[in-house]
Amino acid sequence: MAISDVKEYAHLTPEDVEAIGAELDAIRREIESSRGVRDAKYIRNVIRLQRGLEISGRGVLFASLFPPAWFAGVALLGAAKIIENMEIGHNVMHGQWDWMNDPEIHSSNWEWDNAGPSEHWKITHNFLHHKYTNVLGMDDDIGYGLLRVTRDQRWSPFYLGQPAYNLLLQMFFEYGVAIQHLELGKVAKKKWAPGSPERLQFEADRRLVLKKIGKQAGKDYLLFPLLTGPAFFGTLTANLAANVVRNVWTNAVIFCGHFPDGAEKFTRRDVETETKGEWYLRQMLGSANISGGSLMHFMSGNLSHQIEHHLFPDLPSNRLRSIAVKVRAMCEKYDLPYTEGSLPVQYAKSWRTIMKLSLPNKYLRHTTDDAPETKSEKAFGGVATIDPATGRRRGLRTALNDGRRRITRRREPALAH
Repeated sequence: MAISDVKEYAHLTPEDVEAIGAELDAIRREIESSRGVRDAKYIRNVIRLQRGLEISGRGVLFASLFPPAWFAGVALLGAAKIIENMEIGHNVMHGQWDWMNDPEIHSSNWEWDNAGPSEHWKITHNFLHHKYTNVLGMDDDIGYGLLRVTRDQRWSPFYLGQPAYNLLLQMFFEYGVAIQHLELGKVAKKKWAPGSPERLQFEADRRLVLKKIGKQAGKDYLLFPLLTGPAFFGTLTANLAANVVRNVWTNAVIFCGHFPDGAEKFTRRDVETETKGEWYLRQMLGSANISGGSLMHFMSGNLSHQIEHHLFPDLPSNRLRSIAVKVRAMCEKYDLPYTEGSLPVQYAKSWRTIMKLSLPNKYLRHTTDDAPETKSEKAFGGVATIDPATGRRRGLRTALNDGRRRITRRREPALAH
């Protein structure tokens, strides 16, 4: 759907949309004006914790010939890698801590413990994904060029294998991140002449990716195993296991924030002319949160607050929990969905969508199975009512419920990959 459809089914006037934008701008100003010592202490403590876990894990693996030490090393190192990637690397590279003017944790300097070069990630993720969140043809994070996660994507026989593709993707997610910027599928279709600017840029990007992959592989699978001497093989396998643990966890958290029921997908239509309020609205409706306690929020890099992160990607992650209270209240005020669920439930829904959409649309029912990746049709269907307390119309009505309009929209060339 386009954002104009969102305004229709949400019963929001242009004034409502701009009022939402103004309220969210006010939240941003409040957080920016209150950043200080407490926030700086938080991120520095997290970095100390992460480094302590990594040093402990590396140390324990000197005894990795013994199974208890092997498992302990995997647990410690896996936790260290998760924290570095999620709560530190991801958030530092978003510029969440640039206001501290500390070169050690500035977005321009941080290189994370991941096979993907931070330079590339800041383009594919910080810019493309966050600017064009869930816009087909513009946000490569919709299926990562590998998976069909909405019926607006044209089906091909390739997608029959996507349950297997996703299993491999979650195990080796860091390598998927590493090659995402290269857009290998698109490059294979290009006929660039040798020496052309496009070809030279691709080759330079490829060299950077291979260099970073080599550096990571050399560190985890050669240098540190060699340092442990007789425990070389045990350390090597423990490092591999820790990386898989990190990859699976990262994949699960990210998928729970973007692909479960309720995370809407959008078309190119209206994106280039959307207002700031409309951009905010698209972020809210295109994201999903993970419920849980403090440990869940911390180990997810606070991406359990995915809605709030998409609204304010450069605000400190430790503030997202308090921001979420205000955003939830605002969604209630304007009768907007606030998509949230536990990690097992959200991840199961993501997998369900991936498995179902591996099939052509003709094999999917048009009733209970219609657009299973969006819950707004069921949760907010029906006739709108008037709230006597506020006088505001309540109850969403999606244009996609009209089968004829849905079929017409699915055939628009702009929606097909």
